[in-house]
This record gives sequence, C-alpha cells and structure tokens, in this order.
Amino acid sequence: MLFEPQDNPRIFAVPNGVDFPRALAQGLVQRSRSMPPEGLARVELIVNTSRMMRRCRGLFEEGPALLLPRMRLLTDLAQEASLQGLPPALPPLRRRLELSQLIAKLLDAQPDLAARSSLYDLSDSLAALIDEMQGEGVSTDVIRNLDISDMSGHWSRAQSFIGIADEFVDGHDGAMDSEARQRQVVLNLIDAWQINPPQHPIILAGSTGSRGTTLMLMQAIARLPQGAVVLPGFDFEQPAEVWDHLHDALTAEDHPQYRFAKLLTDLEIIPGEVQRWSADQPASTPRNRLVSLALRPAPVTHAWMSEGPQLQDLDAACTDVTLVEAPNPRAEALAIALRLRQAAEDGQTAALISPDRMLTRLVSVALDRWGILPDDSAGLPLQLTPPGRFLRHVAELFCKPLTADALLTLLKHPLTHDGTAEQAARGDHLRHTRDFELDLRRYGPPFPEAASFEAFGSKRDLIPGWTDWLTQNFADQQVITPLHLSGWVDLLRQRAQAIAAGSQILGATESGTLWDKKAGQKALEIFANLEAEASHGGEMSARDFADLLSAILSQGEVRDRDAPYGSIMIWGTLEARVQGADLVILGGLNEGSWPEAAKPDPWLNRQLRHQAGLLLPERRIGLSAHDFQQAIAAPQVWLTRAARSDEADTVPSRWLNRMTNLLSGLPDQGGKAALEAIRSRGQDWLDWAEVLEEPTEIPAAPRPAPRPPLASRPRRLTITEIPRLIRDPYAIYAKHVLRLRALNPLVQEPDALLRGTVVHEIFEHFIRDSLEDPTRLTREYLVETARVLLEQQVPWPVARLLWLSRIERLAGAFIVAEQERQTRGKPLKLEVMGEARLDPLDFTIACRADRIDQDDRGFLHLYDYKTGAPPSEAQQKKFEKQLLIEAAMAEEGAFKDIGPAEVARAAFIGLGNSLKEVPAPLCDEPPAKIWEELKQLIGAYFEFEQGYSSRRMVHRDDLAGDYDHLARFGEWDRSATPAPEDLT
Repeated sequence: MLFEPQDNPRIFAVPNGVDFPRALAQGLVQRSRSMPPEGLARVELIVNTSRMMRRCRGLFEEGPALLLPRMRLLTDLAQEASLQGLPPALPPLRRRLELSQLIAKLLDAQPDLAARSSLYDLSDSLAALIDEMQGEGVSTDVIRNLDISDMSGHWSRAQSFIGIADEFVDGHDGAMDSEARQRQVVLNLIDAWQINPPQHPIILAGSTGSRGTTLMLMQAIARLPQGAVVLPGFDFEQPAEVWDHLHDALTAEDHPQYRFAKLLTDLEIIPGEVQRWSADQPASTPRNRLVSLALRPAPVTHAWMSEGPQLQDLDAACTDVTLVEAPNPRAEALAIALRLRQAAEDGQTAALISPDRMLTRLVSVALDRWGILPDDSAGLPLQLTPPGRFLRHVAELFCKPLTADALLTLLKHPLTHDGTAEQAARGDHLRHTRDFELDLRRYGPPFPEAASFEAFGSKRDLIPGWTDWLTQNFADQQVITPLHLSGWVDLLRQRAQAIAAGSQILGATESGTLWDKKAGQKALEIFANLEAEASHGGEMSARDFADLLSAILSQGEVRDRDAPYGSIMIWGTLEARVQGADLVILGGLNEGSWPEAAKPDPWLNRQLRHQAGLLLPERRIGLSAHDFQQAIAAPQVWLTRAARSDEADTVPSRWLNRMTNLLSGLPDQGGKAALEAIRSRGQDWLDWAEVLEEPTEIPAAPRPAPRPPLASRPRRLTITEIPRLIRDPYAIYAKHVLRLRALNPLVQEPDALLRGTVVHEIFEHFIRDSLEDPTRLTREYLVETARVLLEQQVPWPVARLLWLSRIERLAGAFIVAEQERQTRGKPLKLEVMGEARLDPLDFTIACRADRIDQDDRGFLHLYDYKTGAPPSEAQQKKFEKQLLIEAAMAEEGAFKDIGPAEVARAAFIGLGNSLKEVPAPLCDEPPAKIWEELKQLIGAYFEFEQGYSSRRMVHRDDLAGDYDHLARFGEWDRSATPAPEDLT
C-alpha cells in the first residue's frame, strides 16, 4: 500500500525552490520502497503536460532499475471517450471556420460591432469562450439569466454571443467539442469511481486546478482510497489568516496561491493538512519567506508592518539574487547574453524565462556573436519561417493589383524557382530578377503586368519560358469576386507550387523545396488540414482568405533545425514549471509582460463572467504570479527589466515593485543594503555590456574636395546641372567622374518628379493641338487633355484626382495668360533639344527647352514650366541660372532649327496651386554676361587646383543630397574646411 488510509482528502505539495519533477520521481520511489517490485508499476501517475511526462520518465530512467509507473496525460482521458460511446470531437479548425462564418454574418448585420479585419480574432476569442464554458460547466441558459442592470452594451454583445453559440450547437446536434468531451469523460469517471473506487494508487501531479474540469478530477482523485494530488509551488510559509482572505475571486484571484486555496476550500481541508511530498528543502527558505510576504493579497498588505520586522536573514535571501535595471531592451538583452555566456563557460545550466518574445530574440542574436545557439522551447512561429512567409506573400497576390515590391519580394524569396535538380536554374533566375529589378526601378511600371514582362523579355536573352512563367503566375492574379474556401485553397496550392518549382521544372505536382525541411513539413501538415476542412469554410473574399491563412499559420511553431547549445535554454513560463536550472533569469519584468496584459473579452465583461461562474481575467495574472513565485525560488536568480521600451517609459512588474518596496522599507533588518547589493551586482553587468557595445573609435572623415585628373572631368553638362555644380560640386563629381547614379525607389509613388513630367507633357500636347486648331485654346480642352494623359500615365486614382483638380483650378487663368502670350509671339518649338560648345574649352552645355516662341520681329520668347515654386529673380541671379543660360544658348545658336537669335523675354510659368509667372532678369543679367560667367565657372573646374567640394553652397542644411553618404556628411559640417585630395 502506497498511502496509509485516512478519512480526509489526500493532498501533498512541493514547496517553491524545489525541482518539482525530480522531487515527484524521487518521492514516489522513496514511498514505494516498502512495496513489492511490481507495486510501483501499479501506480497510475497523471501529469498535465507532455514535457512533464518526458522529464519524469527521464528521471526514472536515471536509475536504479525498476518497473516504471503508468504515466499518462490529462488530455489522454479524452481518448477513452469513444469507448464510452461519446461522439467524436469536432476538429478545432472546422469549428473555427464555422464560427468565423457565423461571426461574419453578425459583422455584416452590425458593422459597428468590430472591424472586418478582426473577424478571425473574434472567432478565436469566441471559440476560447465556448471551450471555457464547457470546461466550467456553464451553459448559454446561465448567460441568459444573468443580472444585466446597468450593462446594456455588454448585454447586447452577450446576446449576440448566445445567438452564435446556439446556432453553432444546433448545427452539430450529437457532436461535442473537445472540452465538452473531456468534461463528460471526467464526470463519467467520477461516477464510476463512486460506485467502484479503484484500489491502486492514482496520483495527479503538477496541476494548479485552474480549469474547472481539472479541478473536479483533482478533488475526485484526492478522495480515492489510494488517490493523491501533488501540488507544485505550495507556499508553506503563508500564515493561516492570509489563506482566509483567498476566497473571493474578485479580490484574490490574482494571488499566486488562490487556486490552491479554492481547491482546499472545496475539499473542506485547511492548509495545515497539506503534507510535504518529499524531504527536499528549498534553495533559499529566507527568500521564500520574503517573496511570500511581498506577494500578500491587497487586503492584507498591512502585514508588511507587522511581519516585516520579523523577517530575518535578508542578506541570505538576496545573496544569489541580481537585479538588472537596464536603460533599454538592447542593454537588457546584452547583459543577459553576457551572463549566459559566463554560465556556458562555467558549465552551469542556465535558463532565460520570459513571455516577451522580442526580448528572447534579442538575447539569441546577442549570443550568436559567440556561437551559442540556445535551446529555445518556443521555436519560431510558422508564419515567420520561409514557407510561412512564402505562402502569405502568394495569398497577398489575390488581394490587390501586383506592385513592383510585392513581385520582387516573391522573386527573391529563397523558395522561389528553387529545387535540388540542376535544371531548376535558380542562379539564372536570380540574375534575371536582378536585371528586372533595375529595369523596374528605372522605367517602371509601378504595377507590373503581362506587357511589361514581355517587353523586358524582348530586350534580353533569358532562359526559356521565364517571362511566360512570370505572366502565368504573377500577372492579373487579383481576384475580385468571393470564392469558396475550397477554391481558395486549391488556387493557393497551385500558384504556390508553380512559383516554387520555377519555369524549368513543369508539372502540377512539382513544388521545388517548398515542403522540405521541418518548416516546410509543418506548413504542409497545416495546409493539408486546411484542405481537409475547407468544405466547412464557406465563401470569402481574397482579403478574408489571406487573413485566415495568416491566423492559421501563426498558431504553428517550428523548432530550430540546428543542434542547440544544450546547457543554455530559453523557456516560456509553461516550460519553466517542469524544468530546473542552476541559474534562472526572469527577463522583461515589466507590466504587460510579467504579468501579460489581460486580453479584452469582446463578448462578456468581468462582472458578467463572475456571475456566470466563468474564469476572470485575473486568473492569468494569478497563474503568472505563481510562475514568478516558483522561478524566483531557484538557486541563482536574475531579475531583469528595461526602464524604457522603444516607445515609452515602462512600469516595473507589480511583483518586482512589491519586493523592492518591501526591502527598501526594512532598513533595520538590512533590507535596504540587500536591495542596493542586488542592484549593484546588476549594474556591474550593465557596465560590462556597455563596454562591449562601445564602438571602436574611427577618425572622422574630412570634408571632401576631390581633384580628379583633368582628362576625367566632365566635358558635357545640362543646364539643370549647373545649379548643382554651384551648390554641390561633389554631386557632379560622383555622377560624372565616378559614374554613380542614385538608385530609383522600388515602390514608385506619385511624387513631384512624376507630376512635373506629366504636367509638362499635358501642356506640350495642349499647346501643340491649339496650334493645329486655334479653337482648342479653351479651358475645357485643356482639362480634357489633362484627364486623358493622367489616365494613361498616373495609375493612382487619388493622385489623378488631386492633380486634375489643380489643373482645373488654374486652367482659366492659364488660357487668359496664354492668349496674351500668343499676341506677343507664336510658339515655334516645344520640348526642343539644344547644345552649344564653350570655346576655347572642350566643353558642351546642353538643354531641353520647354517652349520657344518667336514674335513678328524674329525675337525669341523662352518659357519654362515649373510645377513647384518658380525661383525668384534674386535666386536666378545667384544660383538658379538655367533659364538665363538657356537664353544665352539661344543667342549662341544652340537650337539648330532656329539659329542665333536675340532673346526678348524669358519667364518661368509656375503651375502649382495657382498660376504664377516669374520673368528672368535679362536686363540685369544679359545673355552675353551669363555666357562669360558660365565660361569662367566651367573653366575653373579645368584648373587642376580646383576640387569638387561637397555641399559648397546648399540651399538649406536639412536638404539631403544623393551623394551625402558617399561624402560622409555628418562626420563633418558646413564649418569644416574642404580637404583637397589629388586623384590619379
């Protein structure tokens, strides 16, 4: 007999600071020594997680040799459901799909309830609520009978929930969800035990009873003749009066020991009757007492005043505790990584425990610099793996017109056009993709289509079928009409596999390496499940399908394929309950992480949940508090937090705050000194991390003024480059001597450059058409010309409307001014090229004149359209000399079809929000003078001593140039003297 007979329920516990699985295994072996060898094999051990089972099995296998107990999981009980005649459980994905359809109908009927994008989040929350109701034994009838006074808004949502739940249940008459089956199995088991209680030992270990079904089973097992429950992390130091305050869920459920208090109350036993499972002692009993007092529930925090002075050995409690209060998450992660590296060198097992996945990723990155790959229990979310990202990108093709960035994202993806066979030709594919990217950046279009693929292919020697493959899989993939989920899944598989296989490996079943390796296999498993349940999905839009796919992929996880560094681990709070380590680091101890912020319930508020007997949001906080209380009792503990996140200042975790406040309030017992010591130890590591991050000092670059050989200096410039030569000569050097060109953005936008190009073309067409037919010189024809050209060349509807409205606003004034201009002279040339040599210099100046008119006397009138603000006369005299230079070129005969002619007038025509004409100061700056000044300017740069200094006279310091990064601007400022550098 394993246990001595007793009348009361049998509850055992393991204190905080003891390795629970090890204590469980050793205690079971110790208790079974008086039994025959087969006695242990008759013991039925029920644990709550597969990790706990694996750990216990491993501990038993360490020796000595013995017959193992029968171990099983709580969830294994549901496998007995079919033997009891219960119907099979609904697959979770099928239930999720059906609920999402019901919620979609609700959102269509009540659009103000939630955004459409929240459809699958709502379906998940509703599925979780139904699970919880079934687990707690709460029916929709209970919800209907709630007191709804002063809760009309919440009640309206609750009614919506009841309607959906009833409709869902009515549609599955005779079927059960997994939670309902689990509860029914437990109820059947309890009924059977009451009639014929088992005589062999049954032990349920490791659960806190946070779920109603589990709590019922724990109570039933505790009452069996040879049944026992073993609780983890029980606070044996907590006084009886504190236990008495842990009965009201509304005020106490966030306490770490609340679940145990509820269990003991239901079993009608007192905490003093809970027995220790083993003789194992905590790593630090003084620390357990300190934490227990710090975490007292709010109604009894006055105990700090009465019990605080009685705390002893605060130095011993804090000896192996380090508090790291970093200025930011990066510093926190680096300090943690340094300590983990130290543990690896010393041969310690160390674990970082944190719900903050961003922090754990930062730590992993920091450890990578030393070649340490931690054993991360969470792995990587499937949606962030290459196959997950690939499938999401392909699904996005159906949602909107193809853009250049979306196309190249897929073309460059490591799974695209990939395969193990040589004929996959991924190298050729990447080469073509690189060329196509440059072509798209330079020439567009912003929304690639079949014609642009064909045009690119006609100019280059590509592998056979590549452009056809692009057209088939990328062009016109947007789907406007809703499809059934089965159709979406088939379309996604077909398109994803064709893109992955590439243009050289054809076949409906070819998929390249999409489904290879762990991530691919997991993605295929989830995708196959989606295919199997797609018939229950109903019709949906492309956007809804893409959101559904992302939501499903986000629930899968993939462990890293590389062999991790075994002694360095990253755990979630669930894994930490069943593992032990020499050093435990509790990271991210801020509100929102420890504890995690409670998820809002869109269906039932807190008061309604309490009335219905459902779990309160504080339950998660209480479980997190219990995790904290267990983890901080480890042999060596680090507590870390960042004082500021990326966005704002942070708030320390409530438990860390309580502990530090309690210590600081006990100066006579050495609490304040102990707190300063644990902070000092943490600061030492932060200082080391800061030293590690300190960059190697590199001398600042001087302000450049390169002097290339005369033969390498530019021999041709356009008049639009002359202002740049004056303001930023280094840009001319980089462009014409180094032959560097700024890379055009991949995501093309309706910017000022495009607007200027299109507006120039609009007025060129309008003026040319009005010369052919003077009756077209009307506002209506100008607006119609603008509408046609904008439709052709601007694929952004909003930009088209804005730009057209601007032209409509100034069209009337332009017609009046144009009529006046044509009384002075008739348009002679539009968009005409011209060039002239500067003798005796070997140099050519070129231009493209927007418009040249000629009057009856043969004089020229030059006009330059400006969609931005035209330069003032003062600016033209100093820097913006392009129109003055154009006038000088005209008098020098730069335009062949016109010949040398005197310029009577030149003006900028501003086509911004309003029409504005700014004349060029030809009287003050005559063409002959401008021509000589131009010769002097260009001639200066044919002197070897003249360098191309950077940002010589920029218009404003905050304006960035294309080549500022090359000039290392920022390491010097405008006050720095240019440093000439002779180049060979």
